[in-house]
Amino acid sequence: MTEMSIAPVAPAPRGRTRPAGPRPPVAAAPEPARHRRDIEGLRAVAVLLVVAYHCGLPFVTGGYVGVDVFFVISGFLITGLLLREAQRSGTVSIPRFYARRALRLLPASTVVVVVTVAAAALWLPPLRLAGILSDALHTTIYAMNWRLAAVGTDYLNADADPSPLQHFWSLAVEEQFYLVWPVLLLIVIRRGGRGLSTVLSVLTAGSLLVSVWQTQHNAGWAYFGAHTRAWELGAGALLAVGAARLTRLQPGVARALTGAGLVAIVVSAFVYTASTPFPGYAALLPVLGTTAVIAGGCARPAGLLGLPVLQGIGRLSYSWYLWHWPVLLLTPYAVGRDLEVWENVALALGALLLAGLTYALVENPMRNLAGLRDRPWHGIGVGAALSLGAAGLCALIAFTAAHAGGVSTYRAAPLTDAGRLQQSLAAASKMPAVPRNLTPKLENAAKDKPQIYRDKCSPAFDDAEVKTPCAYGDLTSPTTVVLFGDSHAGHWFPALETVAKQRRWKLVMVTKSACSAADTLIYEDALKREFTECVQWRKAAWRHIRALRPAMVVMASTAPSTELLEVTGTQEQAWVDGWKRSVDQVSAPGTKVYFINDTPWQNGPVPECLSAHLDDPAACGRSRATAVNVPERRAQVIAAVRAEGATVIDPLPWFCTDSRCPVVVGNVLVYKDQHHITTAYSRFLAPLLSVRLKP
Repeated sequence: MTEMSIAPVAPAPRGRTRPAGPRPPVAAAPEPARHRRDIEGLRAVAVLLVVAYHCGLPFVTGGYVGVDVFFVISGFLITGLLLREAQRSGTVSIPRFYARRALRLLPASTVVVVVTVAAAALWLPPLRLAGILSDALHTTIYAMNWRLAAVGTDYLNADADPSPLQHFWSLAVEEQFYLVWPVLLLIVIRRGGRGLSTVLSVLTAGSLLVSVWQTQHNAGWAYFGAHTRAWELGAGALLAVGAARLTRLQPGVARALTGAGLVAIVVSAFVYTASTPFPGYAALLPVLGTTAVIAGGCARPAGLLGLPVLQGIGRLSYSWYLWHWPVLLLTPYAVGRDLEVWENVALALGALLLAGLTYALVENPMRNLAGLRDRPWHGIGVGAALSLGAAGLCALIAFTAAHAGGVSTYRAAPLTDAGRLQQSLAAASKMPAVPRNLTPKLENAAKDKPQIYRDKCSPAFDDAEVKTPCAYGDLTSPTTVVLFGDSHAGHWFPALETVAKQRRWKLVMVTKSACSAADTLIYEDALKREFTECVQWRKAAWRHIRALRPAMVVMASTAPSTELLEVTGTQEQAWVDGWKRSVDQVSAPGTKVYFINDTPWQNGPVPECLSAHLDDPAACGRSRATAVNVPERRAQVIAAVRAEGATVIDPLPWFCTDSRCPVVVGNVLVYKDQHHITTAYSRFLAPLLSVRLKP
């Protein structure tokens, strides 16, 4: 994903002379410019690991470390290029550097972005186009990593399918490094060139410490952040500063370094998994392994890394990296089914052919245009034009592919009893089209969140504090009702708030997304570790609820399908015991405890599905049998909480007929995603909930 070789910088334009007098020292002299076949082969290893991981090969569970290999290579090559320019001319031309980067990276990436958006418009659910257009715009300004970090911390968007442009995050990190590092190097040069190694060491060590800390507290920002990845590029940069000394390594030492480094990279790719806290400490193994390979290559031939097949793949690594992910992600939509691993491998090889064409027709010709390379501002102008042109084309594609609303108008009848709702559900299963007056509209569904999230009443993943007061309804009422649980308690807030206002109750929210009301310990993917904050929050929630002395506690959480940690018996018994303990903790004289069973789960994000089936909404609903998570465990939990004195409310008849669970009732959209109900449907069910709640 970087320069294909360490090549000399083009001579200064005519009419300009280099500064007279001695040139300032710039740390140690960098390694002489030469084509590094070992690095070309190392690129091949890196991209093969990433592609194998994305194909789902079962033994390459940590193939994502290939990106870390690319980061180290980038830091080494770019720093070596800048240091050689500084030693020749006494300075660094920032415009020339930016022009080279633009001509190297933007032509190929522009082609891939535009083609990917066009393919997404053709095959993906239309509702996804707005998000993919936003992804495309972020890629054109190399800010995809920040977008993914921000989206990844939003629990209510956690079930969203990955973007076909998601892999551009690593290119964004590199571009952000390219933006800052030459300027910093130029400042050091103008101050006499001394202290470069010290500055680099401090920045690299600082970034590593931040990476370790943030990996423990916010895995999303740690994984995608430039601040937590800068140390990997810094490791390569430090290696470039001392590259000249490395050329004097003994052949045996150089060979040992190369071998040990390759082993470290491969071991990390085979041992790490998606659950490994990363980057943090874990990234040290592939990063140090890469530095060892590059250091050994400074003093010896490429060896196995010089094999022609690896040289060819390395040469195409940038374009292959760009193409392989959208090809793998979009093809299942095009063929209408999930693919086997061997089919993914075949697709990846097809993406390699696309990479070869892109390299021959776009990537290589553009970066070798002397008229642009030797006129930096022309090159920068072309880069800006490519970015703006890609943004404009993507917006045009998305606009052209946008779908209109439904073809009919419906109205949900007000609820008076469960029997009438069953009639509405039966009619919904036969609905011929998505209503024009759908509430909320499909394009607004993702933002349809209860008020409690805007009020910050649901703490973030790494926040164990119970948010207060978070009170609604009649704040002066002597009757306090508590809604306690995770986001599946949160989606009942609109219904319970309606009831609270009608009955003049004070409603207190005690919720935390992804944190079940049951006394359990789980592994949280967003944090890449045990969800200890959930345990701490739940204990604090119990204390808070008891202090309120409520008339009612309404408990609700997602169905217990997650596997628990630190379990001595069976998972079923652990969930049962966890719910029993939590019911006991909130029970007290004068407090009635209600347990709302979980709502159905659909097959995927409902608004996206409906956008692709405007004339057949029934295609997006599941059967009742498949929409209920872990039914046996669910039944055991119901029996256990009922035995502890809680009143069980089963909402399944409010969502499903005997056979189907429709996703639109009248003109009301039932689900905002795969399993959270919309605020409109929650309020729609308020009369039925009101009947069941009796303090």
